[in-house]
Amino acid sequence: MSVPAPVPHLKRSLRRFDIMAIGIAAVISFDVIGQIAAGGGQAVTWIGVIVVGFLLPYALIFAETGAAFPQEGGPYVWVEVAFGRLPAVLTTMFYWVTNPVWLGGSLVFLAAEAWDGFVFPLGTGTVADYAFKLVFIWTAILTAVISLRRGKWITTAGAGAKVLALAFFTATAVAYGLRHGFRGLEAAGFAPTAAGFLALVPVLLFAFVGFEAPNAAGDEMLDPRRDVPVAIAVSASVATCCYLLPVLAILSAAPAGRVTGVAGFMEAARLVFGIYGSWRGPLLSFVAVLFALSLLTQGSAWMIVADRMQAMAAADGGFFTRALGAFHPRLGTPVRMNLLSGVTATVFMAASMNLANGDASAIFGVVLTVAITTLLLSYIAVIPALLALRLRHRAAPRPYQVPFGTGGFTVAALLVYAWILLGCWVALFPGTLEPLVGSRYDFRATWGVSRLTFEAFTLGTVAVLLAIAAAGYLVQRWRTPSDSRPR
Repeated sequence: MSVPAPVPHLKRSLRRFDIMAIGIAAVISFDVIGQIAAGGGQAVTWIGVIVVGFLLPYALIFAETGAAFPQEGGPYVWVEVAFGRLPAVLTTMFYWVTNPVWLGGSLVFLAAEAWDGFVFPLGTGTVADYAFKLVFIWTAILTAVISLRRGKWITTAGAGAKVLALAFFTATAVAYGLRHGFRGLEAAGFAPTAAGFLALVPVLLFAFVGFEAPNAAGDEMLDPRRDVPVAIAVSASVATCCYLLPVLAILSAAPAGRVTGVAGFMEAARLVFGIYGSWRGPLLSFVAVLFALSLLTQGSAWMIVADRMQAMAAADGGFFTRALGAFHPRLGTPVRMNLLSGVTATVFMAASMNLANGDASAIFGVVLTVAITTLLLSYIAVIPALLALRLRHRAAPRPYQVPFGTGGFTVAALLVYAWILLGCWVALFPGTLEPLVGSRYDFRATWGVSRLTFEAFTLGTVAVLLAIAAAGYLVQRWRTPSDSRPR
């Protein structure tokens, strides 16, 4: 089995706890909690279905693969070994670019919304608004630039802030319900519907993917063969609780129709924090700061892992120039790729500010969908690669194995792949499957923009990314002498 050359200057510093913290910081997404809760009571039902039908088999196959193939670059290496460099380059482009798009899109917009409403007024499109967003983006990038030995504590702090904010909010919502009654839950309606499922499936899949992300720093883990399976199991369990409990809390407190994707969590917090009387304002500001900090470290956690993947693709000769894949000799981080991510996030933020004439709700929904689409598309090659590695490289040591051997792995992989294909279609072409289940779909009412604007933004983004990835591969191939290319 041929894998990309090891990266110099890397130091093993990630213990099991660090791997779990990076997973929690990266995967638990404040920006989708409100979006999920906007689905009403049936969102809770569909979370249960996704956890059993998707998250469980997903965690099993990535736990086995991550322990068996712990090289730096993670998913890039897996796809490259299974299918070759070009599929790996295309896959990594989608996996990587999701994160600057997400950072410069929904994360920064949600943080600015919370800061504007609960900490300090920023306005929309003002100098203060732009300044906040630029500081947010580049702070996240700089936390990825510093050495992982130090940067891991920033993501750990972010994971702690995230769990603390969610736990405090959930406990407060329970206290509010005990005092005023859980009227929201009584009217929530937990019965699942096909239309509700189609509306929620992309965002729920997006919420529960990414536990393999720390494997991008595989050569910086102290004992990946033992730690990766345990870290995935623990972080997946924590994520399930951190989605399910706050969604239930929001639904129990917020009146019907008050829950929106862009402001659902903080608006629900504004309501339930009324039980604190005169302390309501300061506590809301405190939670809003935790909220923004969690979003920032979530972006930086993804930058840490995704930039390493893309740097490995560049260093392996698959993206324009090998110089982009260089790791800093002292910091041990792909500084040039980090800076490219920062520029990409800044450009996407500026483009998003002009989408839908600055309507924050419309911007949030469309940009989040772009991030969902690009990330889910990356798994179209990753999941088959896991199965190919299982079938072709049976001799690779596997400290952890999916129950029932190859048969169990195959069934789990096919089940996960079916979910991914469904999520990709619904994210790219919303409203096309609803007529099949007899449901009416008002596109503009749902998204705040026309279908033409939506598809131009989403499909246009996908087309541009494919073109950039292909160009990067061809340029590097043209610059590499034919006799030195891998065979």
